[in-house]
Amino acid sequence: MRIAVVSPLWERVPPPAYGGTEAVVYALTEGLVARGHEVVLYASGDSLTSAELRAVYPRSLRTATGIQDPKPYEWLHIARALGEADQFDVIHNHSGELPMAMSHLVATPMLTTMHCLLTPANRFIWEHYKGYYNTISRSAHRNLPESVANRGFVGVVYNGIDVSSFPFREVKEDYLLYLSRLAPEKGTHLAIEVAKKLGARLILAGKVDRVDREYYSRQVEPLIDGQQIRYVGEVTREEAKSLYASARALLLPIRWEEPFGLVMPEAMATGTPVVVFNRGSAPELVRDGETGFVVPDGDIDAMAAAVRQVGQIDPGRCRRQVEENFSVERMVDGYIAAYERLLLHARGPVQALPSAVAGGRENGAYQRRTPGGL
Repeated sequence: MRIAVVSPLWERVPPPAYGGTEAVVYALTEGLVARGHEVVLYASGDSLTSAELRAVYPRSLRTATGIQDPKPYEWLHIARALGEADQFDVIHNHSGELPMAMSHLVATPMLTTMHCLLTPANRFIWEHYKGYYNTISRSAHRNLPESVANRGFVGVVYNGIDVSSFPFREVKEDYLLYLSRLAPEKGTHLAIEVAKKLGARLILAGKVDRVDREYYSRQVEPLIDGQQIRYVGEVTREEAKSLYASARALLLPIRWEEPFGLVMPEAMATGTPVVVFNRGSAPELVRDGETGFVVPDGDIDAMAAAVRQVGQIDPGRCRRQVEENFSVERMVDGYIAAYERLLLHARGPVQALPSAVAGGRENGAYQRRTPGGL
């Protein structure tokens, strides 16, 4: 197949530090090229890829200087990709609602990966989208309204990581890790509360976005003492891997229905268990009592109690869980099946095709038959 992969222009592919969507785009693109598919990646000009790279701007917008409004750059980025749509069998959109809004202008089938949650602001576009989409967890699809869930759904495809690139370590150091954006929906302040309750060292790693600076200055920064609670800033991918591998546990006191927390399989790939609130995709990614603990939503005491039990978790079991369910190979298999499925459907009515699903033992049998779905 000849495939156009459209990534957001905001961040480089792969991201130099933490970036969930762009990390997934990189892994998928490299995997597709390795399988012999012709892939063109539409991304920022500083992106690194084995595919053909087409860029309207030489660097990611997040690192560019002098740009007051990113929208014109994003518009041109999407316009170029869709303007060249007739060169491809499939357009794989990872760039959100703007390509979806313009999808009716091109004949090439579009697959949109739903990386984020539906919001009141973007629901209108999803309800009028003429293309196809997949979610990255069962919970993400389950939470959709019928007006969206029943239109062009091709299945669930879990995000995948290059497991071999993550160092595995059985012997851990004496610290807990929080690695994510420092933001209220990520529960940064709750991770600190758990660490203080346990008297444990906690390393915070991640960026503070502009919209979260007030939250950080009021609720997080005053609790950082540089000793028990230490903030190391936004780390590189290699630094993140090292932090994962040595931590006793990854703390994720998430406060939203996260569609897929990439940090969970990344930590488990290094043999580090995850302790997470029961929100969003958490119970799909973490096997409670086997590769970490999924504790009642908002229960700080339960999270602290779970951390006390992480020594019971087998690091090797954590690694195997990721190899079996969240590898790049599984993800690429899932997307190739999705492309084939939507291409068959686009050529005419198709009956009795299995849903394109890549996932764990629970997910392997997942199939949601709806009137407008595939």
